[in-house]
Amino acid sequence: MEVSFTFRNVESSEAMKNYAKEKLTRLQKYVRSPLHADVIFSHERHLHRVEISVGGDGHRFTGTHESGDMYASIDLVFDKIDRQLRDAKDSATDRRKGSGGVAQMSGKHSGGNEF
Repeated sequence: MEVSFTFRNVESSEAMKNYAKEKLTRLQKYVRSPLHADVIFSHERHLHRVEISVGGDGHRFTGTHESGDMYASIDLVFDKIDRQLRDAKDSATDRRKGSGGVAQMSGKHSGGNEF
């Protein structure tokens, strides 16, 4: 897993890096290839902002959240990314299940009237 951290108007903190890495390892279960992530921590006025961009399996997922606490922002932005990854995996699974084959061919008859 390749992760890059950027701190804007915030002191670099190993605790925040480790917390974000721990959250990223939980996301790895949704993709087959290794994750590539960019995490940006910033402080604007009185708000702590976290921006995350995660790439894997040819897709890119992004999320941003602002709140009064940096760790709360990390939690909430990871919830957004987690939901995006789960939705993408579910839609891919649904496409594979409904891809055709004998099961769909033996369904409803599509032509003419039956007597």
